[in-house]
Amino acid sequence: MCGIVGFTNLKKDISENQNILIKMNQTLSKRGPDEEGYYISKHVLLGHKRLIVIDPEGGKQPMIERYDYSDYVIVYNGQIYNTKELKEILIDNGFRFEGHSDTEVLLKSYIYFGKDVVHHLNGIFAFAIWNSKTEELFLARDHFGVKPLFYTIQDNTLIFASEIKAIFEYPNIQKIVDSQGISELFGIGPAHTAGTTIFKNIYEIKPAHFAIFNQSGLHIERYWKLKSKVHTDDFETTCEKVEKLLKNAITNQLVSDVPLCVFLSGGLDSSIIAKYASEYCKEQNLEPLKTFSIDYVDNDKNFVKSDFQPNSDNYYIELMTKDLYCNHTKIVIDTPELADYLKDAMIARDMPGMADIDSSLLLFCKYVKEKATVSLTGECADEIFGGYPWFFREDALKSNTFPWSIAINERQTLLNPEIANKVNLKEYIDFRYKESLDEVETLDTDSKETAEKRKISHLTLNWFMQTLLDRSDRTAMYNGFELRVPFCDYHLAEYVWNIPWEMKALNGREKGLLRHIARKILPAEIVDRKKSPYPKTHNPTYLAKVKQMLSEIMKDSSAPINNILNKKYILEILESNGNAFTRPWFGQLMTGPQLMAYLCQVNMWLEKYQPKIEL
Repeated sequence: MCGIVGFTNLKKDISENQNILIKMNQTLSKRGPDEEGYYISKHVLLGHKRLIVIDPEGGKQPMIERYDYSDYVIVYNGQIYNTKELKEILIDNGFRFEGHSDTEVLLKSYIYFGKDVVHHLNGIFAFAIWNSKTEELFLARDHFGVKPLFYTIQDNTLIFASEIKAIFEYPNIQKIVDSQGISELFGIGPAHTAGTTIFKNIYEIKPAHFAIFNQSGLHIERYWKLKSKVHTDDFETTCEKVEKLLKNAITNQLVSDVPLCVFLSGGLDSSIIAKYASEYCKEQNLEPLKTFSIDYVDNDKNFVKSDFQPNSDNYYIELMTKDLYCNHTKIVIDTPELADYLKDAMIARDMPGMADIDSSLLLFCKYVKEKATVSLTGECADEIFGGYPWFFREDALKSNTFPWSIAINERQTLLNPEIANKVNLKEYIDFRYKESLDEVETLDTDSKETAEKRKISHLTLNWFMQTLLDRSDRTAMYNGFELRVPFCDYHLAEYVWNIPWEMKALNGREKGLLRHIARKILPAEIVDRKKSPYPKTHNPTYLAKVKQMLSEIMKDSSAPINNILNKKYILEILESNGNAFTRPWFGQLMTGPQLMAYLCQVNMWLEKYQPKIEL
């Protein structure tokens, strides 16, 4: 796990610009605190910041391989889970290896397969490979976009990096937010449209895409997507295949040369991962699995039951730890920390995010990093198996918009009148919503319910899940910590995508099929527990804290947020403790306190990045 940067210009000598490369690379120090490396040549400069996970000596980057009179040079961020299988293929075809890093296997796989290498990879990755003979740069990103990769083009120079902040260290890259950026920030945010960013002319390589930059320019191509097919397996066979795919995904992701752990909430998803992982540790005669959970000061005392947050975690965590071969640690975070780290969470993303939902995960990873460097999490099970309330609620299914973000009028009202006259958020949201639905492939053989759920699943996978994956990567890597997501294994996702909804939502339950499969390995109370999302603080002191922070911003006439937002409406939100914004800002967790925190993050973002607003 690392950070990568680089730039290439095929029309002139840029080798003297290594000071620029170093400045860019330094911005990624948190992603890769252990080592750094550089490759300097006439037409390309590559930089790397390394977090050591596999093969400390043999995995140094940039890695260079001389083959067929060409230098192949790679900078890479990620983990390839089918390294062993690829290595066997390469050895059979005459390749030899100096170490056991997946970096070396990835580089030699590219030499052997060329651009088709992406069809042979199972993992999380963002990488760039330079071919000195053809003077061509190849860029690729994993199937679901777990690992980030941003780019821009300026004066025939392609500039890329793991984070936007690194690109801004390249000379004369302007920070401009136009009407699309405003629409992304306040209409879509904290989600974003794949391929775009808030900033004008700063793009991302989309998930499941690769790019080739050569003398003819930049060519981008999609290499994978979920394909709708008739599901022919009976119920028993379906369960067997899902179980096998899931167990393989989990055990494949337990590879590490540094301490590894599992995040355990006592929910279905993390409990499944912890169970399989602890059994693996036991079978391999390894030390007990390290597990970690997060809680907040006085959370049980202040907990209020709701449809979205039906119960707290502690009882279920204790139940699971008794059932596992593990050593468990509970991390307790206090309210002031959550508020104090809102700025760090914003910087980690280079944009406002999920407020304290982000800062809490950032802090959680910070504390876990003291005892481990890699963790598996239960993220993405709800998207893959149909676990969110909006899969079942009629008001969400018939909202004709993204069901986790239905407060469109309230979002529009947040904009100050001058900007609101130029930026119609509803039009932009409707455009993105319909554009996304047009990609969905339903089958004539689909039942009405399955066809409907394909659409909601597509939206959830490509928008909501991407937001959570962004959050996981940025907040973890800000601490030099790697998060892995077994439920995001693309083989598993391909199979589950085509399971009929009636089978997937067995007994009318969210993740009904997954619950049925888990019943063999987990306590019944865990299996039957109603979905409870990532825990957030219920301590009223957090509301008081962010309310105070936002109030002080509103009193500051120089605060940049006042140039963009409707001050009168924000004051109403403050006076009502967030209730003037009548529906959640985003998803299940971002209610009144989180909206206030988001607005604080917007002001922090405007102060730090100082973008030019062009409407």
